[in-house]
Amino acid sequence: MTFISILCALLIEQLKPLRVDNPIYLQVQNLAEKIESWCNAGKAKHGRMGWWILVIALTLPTALIYWLCLRINPFAALAWNVLIVYLTLGFRRYSHYFTSIQLALSSGDEDAAKAHLAEWTHLDTSGMDISEISRIAVERSLIATHRNVFGVFFWFLMPVGPACAVMYRVAEYLARAWNEPEHMKNEEFGQYATKIFYWIDWIPAHLTAIAFAVVGNFEDAVYSWRNYADRWSDELVGIILSAGGGALGVRLGEPEAKAMVLNADASAVDVDSLDIESQPGAEASPRSLQSAVGLVWRALLLWMLLLLLLSFAVWL
Repeated sequence: MTFISILCALLIEQLKPLRVDNPIYLQVQNLAEKIESWCNAGKAKHGRMGWWILVIALTLPTALIYWLCLRINPFAALAWNVLIVYLTLGFRRYSHYFTSIQLALSSGDEDAAKAHLAEWTHLDTSGMDISEISRIAVERSLIATHRNVFGVFFWFLMPVGPACAVMYRVAEYLARAWNEPEHMKNEEFGQYATKIFYWIDWIPAHLTAIAFAVVGNFEDAVYSWRNYADRWSDELVGIILSAGGGALGVRLGEPEAKAMVLNADASAVDVDSLDIESQPGAEASPRSLQSAVGLVWRALLLWMLLLLLLSFAVWL
């Protein structure tokens, strides 16, 4: 049932991808804002309480409905699984940004590529060259794919998979929403959301890095992972991007000169902490975007193959 649910959800999303501003996501965001306003008294313990209130409020009904569907009919449970996976996956939710950047660079329209990247990342792209645009687009796509696809896959395989998938996506959102906005930075309230998402995402992040290594340049991916992952302030982001860059043969994580660059929602790279010249791989280029697409699709096929084999093992 797990493999069929994911396959059906992926096919549906290819035909009808969810928008970022769809009503369900907006309701979850509004609920998170309300809980933050109710619970935020400036302490980490209040953030812990708010996190558990929101996660339980969303995962418990998901688990109960799944249990009722199993009692009614297996096909009802399958339909519920497909719906939850469809809502939690985001394989094409952000792909239009990446595609627009790729097409703009291919046609030589650097200004359009900067505009699309700025809309996607909320960074100041005015001073970026083509290499930097390509690099940040690749970094963003690798992390977005992990958090919107592979991380969901892993948690959906757990017992009461739909509830676990919802938990993962909510935890990922809160780690950003309660830490990244200007008024939330450096507040204790969001510390718990960051810490617990680190542990929730620890195994999926390592599995994603392994998948990138297997379907890409294995030796360079492992070498970069072992030697450069700790150069990112976010350990899990560093693991994914170092392995992904090695698998692609591209140097990732190079910062803007004398600045801090946000990488894929949650990390920052310090120019003084990196020895750029010693990193393996070539500079990012528009061709790197196409290579990243191929790497992501191969990793997705690897995950689906493993899920299929696991399903056969369970059936037998």
